[in-house]
Amino acid sequence: MTAKSQVKVGFEVSFIEPQAHYVEMEMNISGLTKDYVDVKMPVWAPGSYLIREFEKSVEDFTATANGKPAKFEKVRKNAWRVYANKAKNVKIKYRVYAFEVSVRTSFIDDRHAFLSSTGIFMYPDGMLNLPSTVKVIPYKGWTQVSTGLEPVAGQAFTYKAADFDILFDSPIEVGNQDIFDFEASGVKHTVAMFGGGNYDKERLKVDMAKLVEQGTAIYGENPNKHYTFIVHNFQRGGGGLEHLNSTVLGASRNAYNTPEGYLGFMNLVAHEYYHLWNVKRMRPIALGPFDYDNENYTTNLWVSEGFTSYYENKLVLRAGFIDQQGFASALATAVANVANTPGAKVQSAAESSYDAWIKGYRPNENSNNTGVSYYSKGEVVGLLMDIEISNATNGKKSLDDVMKAMYLQGKKLNRGYTDAEFKAMVEKISGKSFTDFWAKYVTGTHPLEYDKYFGYAGIKIKNENEGKQIPYIGVASKKTEGKIYISAVSRNSSAWVDGLNVNDEVVSVNGIPVEAALERMPVISGSKVGDVITVKVKRDGEERDFKVTLKANPNIKLIAEIDPNATAAQVAVRKGWMGV
Repeated sequence: MTAKSQVKVGFEVSFIEPQAHYVEMEMNISGLTKDYVDVKMPVWAPGSYLIREFEKSVEDFTATANGKPAKFEKVRKNAWRVYANKAKNVKIKYRVYAFEVSVRTSFIDDRHAFLSSTGIFMYPDGMLNLPSTVKVIPYKGWTQVSTGLEPVAGQAFTYKAADFDILFDSPIEVGNQDIFDFEASGVKHTVAMFGGGNYDKERLKVDMAKLVEQGTAIYGENPNKHYTFIVHNFQRGGGGLEHLNSTVLGASRNAYNTPEGYLGFMNLVAHEYYHLWNVKRMRPIALGPFDYDNENYTTNLWVSEGFTSYYENKLVLRAGFIDQQGFASALATAVANVANTPGAKVQSAAESSYDAWIKGYRPNENSNNTGVSYYSKGEVVGLLMDIEISNATNGKKSLDDVMKAMYLQGKKLNRGYTDAEFKAMVEKISGKSFTDFWAKYVTGTHPLEYDKYFGYAGIKIKNENEGKQIPYIGVASKKTEGKIYISAVSRNSSAWVDGLNVNDEVVSVNGIPVEAALERMPVISGSKVGDVITVKVKRDGEERDFKVTLKANPNIKLIAEIDPNATAAQVAVRKGWMGV
């Protein structure tokens, strides 16, 4: 067999019918003198833990060997076997349909093409280490290509990847996007804006640079030569997906000029940029080298994603977009959100991480009762751990020191970390055992001791609902075609105990027609805990009356206040924790 080092792979990407959401792919493999070659498409995208079956969008697969038609067959859901008969040149053509708007899936129309590489490019089986080139031929009238891939000198819109992991980690935007650059931490950053919007480029250059510099300050180095932000501006947009030297962000095009909208965008930028270190380089051992055919299980997404959610708060604080009070308030809300999730009493942070593949991206009407997001639980675990470390070291150390040490350790060992190694580093930096902490908050479902931890840092926490007897039925509802339907029922609530179901059409409460959200009805909000109400529903076309005994609202509403009379020790802990 020909040595793999002599094998070359090149792609040509073009568009004939972008208005119908298609990209035309040509894959050229040279130097591989085998009887056959299997080419595969990944079934998932790193950073988004769900088998998405990208191969379902492939059409018109054809192959030639030395210029002559070659026999091929599908040998697996995501693999095609091409019988090359030892031909030195194999050309494969196929089309991909792309019409799903998200940061992790490809989308093409008459205005632009967003190519999420795992759902576009195939690779020769067993040869993920091969380099490749990608030539993009923009559709007529399109003039720009934005990607983190390295350009090939002297060749327009042609790029190279050292291996397929890098190619699969490099999304590509093609069209007429608005492009601007800024320099930060010695790195050129390019921002490619699609979809218009009321953003101020000069303001974004300054403020995005602040976040870059705050992230770099934690780790002491910025590992990129260049970095690309691909931003899709929609009427209502959100979400992001991290890549090695780029990210894709979803934003609302007309929200940049409101304080809430702008801060939301800064939080998103901070989150995805922080991933540059956490997960893209400092990663759980299961997340690389990737198996693109199957699930890649880890119990550590509470660190990879949850801590990143936590650190977006620290970056926007240190960059000056919020003050200490705003920081404390945001985290108090995060704590309350987890505490108010019934599933947080059922599923641990480690379990949530492992089950991302079957639960995290497939929520149903009962998800809130059976699980908790590794994003939200991880954010709170990061908060508690950070304060615990600062308290144990009198403000001299923080979670920042753990993250930097783990990043440098991974760089030295050239591999990911285990859960035990992460715990060991926390204990090394803090000088104390975290076995009890792990049992409570990582592998267990212990109630959050937020009073204790915020207290270490001189922050008073008040539950505004404490001592109040607020009547609560425990349902979420939605309006469809003028009718009100129950969309969720909270575990152990009045509705749960007394038999109301998701998909029940709510007709009336105590004879009063229901026209909007149930919880806001005066007949409920004006009642007392213990009162019995009659809820008439239509279930499967039949009307039924349910007697529902109202319980007290179990949810907490936390207000954080920085204590002006905090001790010197508390102030030291707070300063070490916040880093400002």
